[in-house]
Amino acid sequence: MDTQQITAPPCAQPDGFPGPSGGPRDVTPTSGVIHVNTRHVSGFTVIGNHLAQHRELSLVAIGLAAHIQSLPAGAKVGIKVLTDRFPESEARIAAALRELEAEGYLHRSRVRLPEGRVVTRTVSYNQPGSVDVSKAPAPRPRPAAPPQAAPPAPPEPVQPPAPASAPVPAPTAPTAPPPPPLPQPHTPAEGLRRTAATLLADLRRHAPELTLSESDIRALTPGVATWLERDAHPDTVRHALTADLPAPLKHPAKLLRHRITTRLPAPLPGTADLTAPRRKVVVVPLQNCDTCERAFRATEPGHCRDCRTDLLEAA
Repeated sequence: MDTQQITAPPCAQPDGFPGPSGGPRDVTPTSGVIHVNTRHVSGFTVIGNHLAQHRELSLVAIGLAAHIQSLPAGAKVGIKVLTDRFPESEARIAAALRELEAEGYLHRSRVRLPEGRVVTRTVSYNQPGSVDVSKAPAPRPRPAAPPQAAPPAPPEPVQPPAPASAPVPAPTAPTAPPPPPLPQPHTPAEGLRRTAATLLADLRRHAPELTLSESDIRALTPGVATWLERDAHPDTVRHALTADLPAPLKHPAKLLRHRITTRLPAPLPGTADLTAPRRKVVVVPLQNCDTCERAFRATEPGHCRDCRTDLLEAA
């Protein structure tokens, strides 16, 4: 990967810079890039323009391919190692490795070594298609210790074979539950989403470690819009997302997604929910007494209290 090439011709100088003869060119560019090149004599890697100017690969994949090609043979290039080396998340690193595999710059395979250990073999190609993948160099096994001569052992008595027992299944490790889904607003109004996206982009003014990419802002906007839909003030949302940040913070988008989901406030109750229910008043109608025509309240017609008392005494 680290190739010394001190005889390579220099890149063509742009117009307006000194030419091979030492004199300036006639035309000076008014726009575009201007190269100022210095010849490398050590510690450099040759990268083809087919990789540096690839139209299908993302910038993360191109940079990752250049980094892998600059490493010495035997260097670790697993996802965990690359995530510790670069600020990108595991998802971006894995996606970039899949892009490089699809375009032929990488080939990964699982190989079992003679001692039984299974390892991942990663082969990097600086020119895809120039070498057959099936003819890639295999990892060299560890040299086995030379056998030592031992005196012949006396023959052991033959033991009857033991009855075969059913294999005990290995206990499976419990899998972690998937993270809860990001909350979604009930009425995704355009003004609400615009305010949520602006609030997320403004977080880096209050906490520089919360600098988010455009894709992270688009993914987290529905969750912040749900907070605003539930009448949460923007200052309240900002404080909940920026307070007590861990140090160092490797994955700001993951932390914000967790806080948006787990700290989501409950919806505000309506005015009718806060009003105590009224007691129902039952009005007993007026009735006329069958004997004295006096008015009294009762559910059914009949006699008033005095007439009922007279009737009881007469009986």
